[in-house]
Amino acid sequence: MKKIAIVVTSFCFLVACSQEKAGAPVKEAETKAQAKVNTILLADPTIFHDKGTYYLYGTTTGNVNGEGFQVYTSPDLKAWNGPVGAQNGLALKKGDSFGDKGFWAPQVIAYKDKFYMIYTANENIATAVSDSPLGPFKSVTKEPIIKTGNQIDPFVFIDDNGKKYLYYVRLTNGNRIFVAEINDDLQSIKQETLTECISGTLPWENTENTNWPVTEGPTVVKHNGLYYLIYTANDFRSIDYAVGYATSKSPLGPWEKSKNSPIISRKNTNQNGIGHGDIFFDKDQKMHYVLHTHFSSSEVSPRKAAIIDVEFSGNELKAVNNTFHFLNN
Repeated sequence: MKKIAIVVTSFCFLVACSQEKAGAPVKEAETKAQAKVNTILLADPTIFHDKGTYYLYGTTTGNVNGEGFQVYTSPDLKAWNGPVGAQNGLALKKGDSFGDKGFWAPQVIAYKDKFYMIYTANENIATAVSDSPLGPFKSVTKEPIIKTGNQIDPFVFIDDNGKKYLYYVRLTNGNRIFVAEINDDLQSIKQETLTECISGTLPWENTENTNWPVTEGPTVVKHNGLYYLIYTANDFRSIDYAVGYATSKSPLGPWEKSKNSPIISRKNTNQNGIGHGDIFFDKDQKMHYVLHTHFSSSEVSPRKAAIIDVEFSGNELKAVNNTFHFLNN
């Protein structure tokens, strides 16, 4: 997921973790931003809609990457303001959180009259709580949800029956997507339900034939009784980073990969490195996918936030032609 350079160990470099360099030169990032008008520079983006306002979060570019998560707002998905987080633009900041580096891939949900942020830090997954989507989000326990191994890219799905599931990426012989039921406090999983969903086994998912195949950035929706696991495959630095999906009759699988994948790629967007985003519905219940792209045809980072419309045709999920656009502020 997700450079001018990557702040990681050599292990993380191989597994293609989502990040921007902590300490990247601010002036360089600002110059690049100005060169591309005012495109919002975020990787692994997510959009949360609440009471007529859209909130945009993601892995932040440059120095802020080591400090927490910024948030932008919009009334209409067209004009974006920010960063407008409660703490100097940040919705969550280091010190209030688990971890002290590698703040990647947040998700925000409304739950039990509070707002919950599920996020990655220090290559583990944690939860923070706030009274407002703008923050400040704070992690009460400052402990990871899963205390063994390394995992990233969390996504919480709440089913019609109230059961809650945590989808995430485990860094083990590749970036592999797992799922487990998560307890009502959103702080721990039911270990006995832990199940592997998918890994990178198809040609489009590993175009460079690496020995560490990558499937990451999971998001889940339910349609006509089927569960749709939308994910991104390939190393985030690859121009072939792209989005596909798999379906199942159960949130725990087994999953059948779509023969139509990838559904979002450089072929139908004319952008390199496109993926790792989130499905969301607007105020009219129209479905969209927010994602990131490479900065340009020659540079991976800082990555840019964009939206493309998606829709169901029967039980097939597909992108809507000519709807791709970048997010500007």
